[in-house]
Amino acid sequence: MTVRKAILQREFLNEPWGKVAQRRRLILLLLVLAPTLAAGPTMASLLPRGGGTPLEASLTVVYSVLFAWISIGFWTSLAGFIILLRRYDRYAVTNMSERDAPERPDVRTAILFPVCNEDMDRVLAGLAATYRSLERTGRLASFDFHILSDTSDPDAWVEEELAWRRACDMFGGHGRIFYRRRRVNQKRKSGNVADFCRRFGQRYTYMAVFDADSVMSGQTLVRMVAIMERRRNVGILQSAPTAFGRETLIARASQFAGKLYGPLFAAGLHCWQLGDAPFWGHNALIRVRPFMRHCALPKLPGEPPLGGDILSHDFVEAALMRRAGWSVWLAYDLPGSHEELPPTLLDELKRDRRWCVGNLQHLRLVFTRGIFPAHRALFLNGIMSYGSALLWFVFLALSTVEAIAQSVLEPVYFSEAHSLFPEWPVWDPLWALLLLAGTGVILFLPKLLALLLVTLRGEARLFGGLPKLTASIAAEVLLSTLLAPVRMLFHSRFVFMTLLGRQVGWGGQTRDDRGTTWAEAVRFHGMSSLLALLWGLALALYNPQFLLWISPIILSLVLSVPLSVLTGRRSAGLQARSMGLFLTPDESAPPTHIAAVEKYRERLTQTRSTDSAHRLNGFARVVLDPEALGLHLALLRGPRRMSPKVAARRDDLLAKALQCGPAGLSTKERKEMLYDPERLAALHRQVWELPASGGNPWTRLLAEIGG
Repeated sequence: MTVRKAILQREFLNEPWGKVAQRRRLILLLLVLAPTLAAGPTMASLLPRGGGTPLEASLTVVYSVLFAWISIGFWTSLAGFIILLRRYDRYAVTNMSERDAPERPDVRTAILFPVCNEDMDRVLAGLAATYRSLERTGRLASFDFHILSDTSDPDAWVEEELAWRRACDMFGGHGRIFYRRRRVNQKRKSGNVADFCRRFGQRYTYMAVFDADSVMSGQTLVRMVAIMERRRNVGILQSAPTAFGRETLIARASQFAGKLYGPLFAAGLHCWQLGDAPFWGHNALIRVRPFMRHCALPKLPGEPPLGGDILSHDFVEAALMRRAGWSVWLAYDLPGSHEELPPTLLDELKRDRRWCVGNLQHLRLVFTRGIFPAHRALFLNGIMSYGSALLWFVFLALSTVEAIAQSVLEPVYFSEAHSLFPEWPVWDPLWALLLLAGTGVILFLPKLLALLLVTLRGEARLFGGLPKLTASIAAEVLLSTLLAPVRMLFHSRFVFMTLLGRQVGWGGQTRDDRGTTWAEAVRFHGMSSLLALLWGLALALYNPQFLLWISPIILSLVLSVPLSVLTGRRSAGLQARSMGLFLTPDESAPPTHIAAVEKYRERLTQTRSTDSAHRLNGFARVVLDPEALGLHLALLRGPRRMSPKVAARRDDLLAKALQCGPAGLSTKERKEMLYDPERLAALHRQVWELPASGGNPWTRLLAEIGG
């Protein structure tokens, strides 16, 4: 390392905000520990033996950990409320000063869309909305768009190529919108981005990493580039994306909650973290050179799921960037960043299972050498986001055992130590209610703070007006309360199975409001409902009084099947919308780039449907359509050398494809043919030379499309 780089790194590590962040984090620690140290003994005192038995001691410890966990969210939202109410934040990364570096006119930014078996009409609609929005800023020439495919299905691969060409034709994106599919899917999304950096990273100063459903306004992207230009020590600039676009009941409620409560938590997180902010893997701007130099991800020793490739790569990349001396900031007050949510509870849980595995891998990274304490805390926060569910389940299980034990076992009034007076179990309902009220305040006060903030800022009309906003908050609280036990049980199972070494798949996500069928709901929730029913019956038999306290949780689990179906229905979401519930500013006054997404999606779908060959699947389309074949061959990297054995197998595969048609080939065989430009071209030629009356499968397909 040169002397200049060493000095520069020391400067980055000793910025003025560093001491402020340390003081704030110390305050947060005290604010969390003080109530927890009071709540823990209070909880113990409410138990029959004052927390003196191993079971009661375990209950007290688990409750204390959970209380501390939810306290962090409370103090974070309160800090965010204060910042947003003041309307000024001295340490916001969006603030500019005359001492900042000047902007350079020649910087280039790549906008990356990593995809894997996605609905390309939706992906390209979001890309087109961002593209047009950038065009309106007059700064489009500084940006390129790259679609980075990890798609495994051969038919979807071909459809991606055709969709990319349609989008380029429709929006004039030739030479600015690029498509590339890599042959080997290593390290999933992080490996896809790393592959781009190795091949094309030197061409760009910055890269904006999107998800397949991401949309950002051009003004937001231009502003983010300006911030990083003026502040050359920022390595990653994370926006605060809000959700939009889904119409199912659960998605609409989540969109509403994110839009209303999200700003408080984002501002509060910024308050504690400052330049040690998290990176969420998408809707963020990254400085390419330090990312390439410092953020290469190692492979964890051991077998998956806790070993192997790092799945939740974003937090790790932020920690590595910070360790190298570059700051990571959350632009919490920067609007114009959006994403979509899973449309159903089952889709949400499938996503959470993948995230759970990745977050639990951070158990092995918490004590990595050189990681800053703030990022170790973020690792622990990610672990607890799922580990807390298992703790909650353990707390409920221990409480149930304690309740049944008190009803079944004969009470002991005299301990083994000699005593003249009996030890009477004491139950004080006042302290129990106070503890319950305190927990409720910590959980629900952030929602009231959000309501107060929106009202004071005159923004209630964007949520449908104050009465409808209040009703929406009540409905969201009811819905989240009903679904919380279901999520708890699934997350507990995810953590438990991961710790046992069970691996998890990584398929594409659902991008439409298809809903959940009754059969799917019974399959995924049936055992949970049965378990809850047995749980309730046992308590009704042995301790009916405790059943009253825990009945909301049991009832939610018993009703999990109809809850999953109902909340996943688009009709239920539209009904809520017609009643004025869960309205968001993106619906009341939609930004131009948001309104454009559905319009562009319809245009792309309509253009595809007017194509005479659109009914053919991808592989058949390449073989029969000269234009599709030419496009596919142009995107391949040319023929490769192969051994005589491989060449002979490919020749046999060509003969099989000609005789049996696309339906006669397996997925693996179709993919192998698509990688071979010479034999694919030969198959195309031989198919078109077949006699029209021969009864070959290819001939029938040609007849269907009028060829």
